[in-house]
Amino acid sequence: MKNPASLVRWDRFPLTSKYDPDWVVDNLMGPNALWLCESLCGSMALSPGMRVLDMGCGRAATSIFLAREFGVTVWANDLWIAAADNWKRVREAGLESRVFPIRAEAHALPYADGFFDAIVSIDSYHYYGTSDTYLKYFVRFVKPGGQIGIVVPGFVRELTTVPPWLTKPRGGSDAFFDPSECWSFHSAPWWRRHFERTGLVGIEEARLLKDGWRLWVRSEEARAAGGKMEYPSEAPAIRADRGRNIGFVQMVARRRQVGPNPG
Repeated sequence: MKNPASLVRWDRFPLTSKYDPDWVVDNLMGPNALWLCESLCGSMALSPGMRVLDMGCGRAATSIFLAREFGVTVWANDLWIAAADNWKRVREAGLESRVFPIRAEAHALPYADGFFDAIVSIDSYHYYGTSDTYLKYFVRFVKPGGQIGIVVPGFVRELTTVPPWLTKPRGGSDAFFDPSECWSFHSAPWWRRHFERTGLVGIEEARLLKDGWRLWVRSEEARAAGGKMEYPSEAPAIRADRGRNIGFVQMVARRRQVGPNPG
């Protein structure tokens, strides 16, 4: 079996490769969020001193990464992970003055209108943002002209039927394709249209990540090598699909410079 270091350190992601592989694997809750965050940041204009909302931050690894690599101040927002647990990780990273953990639900965010210079959401937005009305609520927290960047699991094109290799049970467990969750996956054109038709933002990028399925498989292999699998691996289904249907969508939008708050 490969060791976690050989799987986490990848020339494609030089910033992530600087981090301790064991720390990265310990803080994964799915596909490697640092890789996804590094990819997204390459398309965003982050600069020191900015206030950034890391929405759905999980164990705050991406928040620590954003603060350390870009000099921004981060509000690490998650529902599933206790703020106290994330605060411990932040303190261990020596970033008490730059990363602030918050536990809040996506429809009850405790922030002032226009407070953030940018918002980042990694492997999270599809859980709450597919509603036709959510963006009107969410965009209010970023200032006019500020960016919203998301990376989410997605389809190469919109699916109408699910191929059998995605519905095969995983080691006696449920199949990779859970209809109660995976129909929140969408294609890059769908996400572009979903945001653009509100008139609240301009789209700067909406694309399928190159070889996103390989990233997903490698993340699963790293978790398995580190003994951190909490459920049967998704790798066999993703490997069988080979990017024909499943990958990651990356999108960057900018709030339009218009009048009062959208809410």
